[in-house]
Formats: sequence, C-alpha cells, structure tokens
Amino acid sequence: MSDNPLSDICGYELFAKFMRSKILSKRILLSIVILSALTLFVAILLYFIPKSSVHDRSASLVGNVAAVPNLNQASSDLPVSSVGNPVRLKIPIINVDTAIEYVGLTPDGAMDVPKEKERNNVAWFNLGPRPGDNGSATIAGHYGWKDGKESVFDNLYKLRKGDKIYIEDDKGEIVSFVVRESRRYDPQADASEVFVSTDGKSHLNLITCEGIWNKVSKSYSQRLVIFTTSLWE
Repeated sequence: MSDNPLSDICGYELFAKFMRSKILSKRILLSIVILSALTLFVAILLYFIPKSSVHDRSASLVGNVAAVPNLNQASSDLPVSSVGNPVRLKIPIINVDTAIEYVGLTPDGAMDVPKEKERNNVAWFNLGPRPGDNGSATIAGHYGWKDGKESVFDNLYKLRKGDKIYIEDDKGEIVSFVVRESRRYDPQADASEVFVSTDGKSHLNLITCEGIWNKVSKSYSQRLVIFTTSLWE
C-alpha cells in the first residue's frame, strides 16, 4: 500500500490540482495588487512633480518656426554674459541689414515669429542664449511675397559654407559668425538640434520657410535652417 492512502485516488488528485490552482490564483492576485500599488505610487509621484509645457519635447518646425524642445538654456539659467542684446542682423552677401525683434513662446509652446506687418524684420528667441553666448541662439524671419512685399529671408537659401553673418548688439559691439551648413526639415521633423548645443561654442541658427505654399494649412512645405558658429571659435 502506498504511504499516502489518497495518492492513488482520483478524487485526491483532482483536489490537489484544485489546491495548486487556488494557490497559483492567490499568487497572481497578490502580484496584481502589488503592481497596482506601485502604479498608483508612481502616478501620485508624477502628479506632484512640477511640470512645464515646454520641457522634454522634441522640436518640430511647425508654422514659421519651431516648437521648443526644452528650456535648459533659458535666460534665467544662462551665465552672466558681457554680450549685449542683439539689435541688428547683417548678412552682406544677400543684402540683409535689419532690425531684430524679441520674441518668446506662443501659447502652444512654439517660438513666436516677427510681426506680420514687419516682414523685413527678424525675431530673436529671447528665452535662449544671446548671439555670442555659449549655446545656440536662434533667429527667425519671414519668407515669401505678401501684399506685393518681399520678406527678409527670401534669399537665405543662397548662403553657403564660409559666408559671414554679423550681429550688432545694444552696446555697439559686432559679433561675427560663419556659416557651417544648411539643412531642410519637414515641418513635423525633430529639430531639437536647432535650439540645443552642448559643444561649449557660440552658435547662431537662422530659421525660415521654404518650398511650396499650402493654401489649406497656410504654410510652406519645408523649413530651412542655416547653422553658424562664432568666427572666433
């Protein structure tokens, strides 16, 4: 006879299977409870962490400019600089000599644009570095004819590597930049590199529209970005 008198009885075997199933169910239930508790804890933790509508986002070149990925280089975080605020942009090779407006963010978290009526002006993103500071300063300008008027960056596409760009600041100083390269982006493409640089150098990036006009979206099909570096780097 078996040491266990119930070991050869079918009823015992079914009971054993039932008990194993019950134990397994309890373990699964316990795992679910633990996982739910962890999920709730993480949700509560994230709820109390300060949020920013412009942090940790990739930049897409929508509209006339770009959705800003983050403000790690925001003006409040930048070191004190001897560089003044920019007042004029000069690009002799394409006959640009224009005033610089200061813009921040739109309600959607995108870089704002120059005033529509002042199509010969450009706009500096004043939540980022000044041109001449370490990091990537960004200036946007209009493209295309409107009401019989040309726009300031209609000929920006003509710039080539080695061309010079100059910024005059409010102290009367001139900061010089040299074109490094140009790139074209789809409006929804990730363009974080336009706003962020980590090489410790001073950059100035110019943004405008390009391509085919879409009457429905009232926007152009591409974005042109000219990347430059300080002449003294």
